[in-house]
Amino acid sequence: MVITHILLFLDFVQKELLLFGSLCFLVGSIDDLVFDGLWIFHCLKRRLFVYSVHQRATVESLNDISSDCRLAIFVPAWQEAPVIGAMLTRCLQQWTSSSYRIYVGCYPNDGETIAAVAAASSGTAKIRLVICRQDGPTTKADCLNHLWDALCRDEVEEKDNYAAVILHDAEDLVHPQALRLFGHLIGRATLIQLPVIPRRAKRSRWIAGHYGDEFAELHGKQMVMREALGASIPSAGVGCAFDRDALQNLAVRTKGKPFDAGSMTEDYELGLNLTGGPARGIFARLHDQHGQLVATQEFFPEKLEDAIRQKSRWMAGIALSGWDRLGWKKSWRENWMRLRDRKASFAAIVLAIAYVAIILTGVLLLAELFGACRLQPVSESLELLLFVNAGFLTWRLLMKGYFVFALYGFREALLSLPRTIVGNLINILAAWRAIGHYLDQLSGRPANWEKTRHFYPETEHVQQLRPNNAIGKRNG
Repeated sequence: MVITHILLFLDFVQKELLLFGSLCFLVGSIDDLVFDGLWIFHCLKRRLFVYSVHQRATVESLNDISSDCRLAIFVPAWQEAPVIGAMLTRCLQQWTSSSYRIYVGCYPNDGETIAAVAAASSGTAKIRLVICRQDGPTTKADCLNHLWDALCRDEVEEKDNYAAVILHDAEDLVHPQALRLFGHLIGRATLIQLPVIPRRAKRSRWIAGHYGDEFAELHGKQMVMREALGASIPSAGVGCAFDRDALQNLAVRTKGKPFDAGSMTEDYELGLNLTGGPARGIFARLHDQHGQLVATQEFFPEKLEDAIRQKSRWMAGIALSGWDRLGWKKSWRENWMRLRDRKASFAAIVLAIAYVAIILTGVLLLAELFGACRLQPVSESLELLLFVNAGFLTWRLLMKGYFVFALYGFREALLSLPRTIVGNLINILAAWRAIGHYLDQLSGRPANWEKTRHFYPETEHVQQLRPNNAIGKRNG
């Protein structure tokens, strides 16, 4: 009798959770469907009225960087000895322009990284090693501010200013023509963001692979539509160029520190602050003559704990503290995009509730099968809601599969379907950790640099990309 009452109570809870989760999923799905419709309309418009008249450009068709367009590349590094040398060497080999300098920020208590940078910079003035004033780790923004100070001192001594500041990480695979594209566009906007393409070792099909699924859609659709709608463009922290004068104007207002060391996602906030209002940001999707996107490729975490740690920082910085720090704007377009950015943590909680309801459903069906109780039937309204949501879920999986197929191929597109569960579980665990991050920040605890382990492709057998990127050809 007691067991029966417990099962009936669980049946009631299960249906309430199903109802709550289904209503939240319906609202989110309608939002996604409207956004998808706008993206499809945008692509059709460009195909019919732009690319039917004008030939698609390639990055090689752009003018070479003029000698007076100096570009500074900032690479903050904490415990990056295994990867920083290969990354810098590759950049020096593939960038033939004389109008750039790579500023690498290291810490005095990280001798291995300093040695790796010193070895890579031997015999060239293209790499400038900058040692931070205090032991690490501090924050990525603090390291970037040290690089900014070094750049300003060099400009005074050389009596020549840079045109742009480009951000990269120590593990990035940078496209050979990226500087040409930055140099061509930087005079037209305060921020230029290139697509980011996650790579993974073959042994990390599920954890690292789910980043590829998310970024394929994020940088194939979401960022494209942000620019098309006239909303601000967030920086991804890598593969992005900031107008040097815009950073200087921001530094004047922030006591010489354009990168906010108090933010957990300083790159995201910096992009929104510099491209809001009359300022413009460009999300640049351009191919080279071989059909490959001019993009930044990098390896993402392949272990569960690293992925949770990284995504919890993103959630805490964008969805939670970003709400406090950046607020809302008067533009409906801007507020819509910020709402989409900030719903990640809430969506993870809803997903957790939905998974609990699914587990309860399985338990209760087994109990009914063995005659332990007789369950109450699902109401017609809830049944209809579940049916509609099943259709929305199918559409969502097809959209994701399309973007993954266009970037990585058919096999990865199929894997993206079960990988959705992996991504959801990572996001659920990251959301709970993000709440802890946020509470720590509210209590005044200083932020620090949470290290993510990196590796570089010279020492790993990696997954290959498709030779031809279909998304870029459709989106321009």
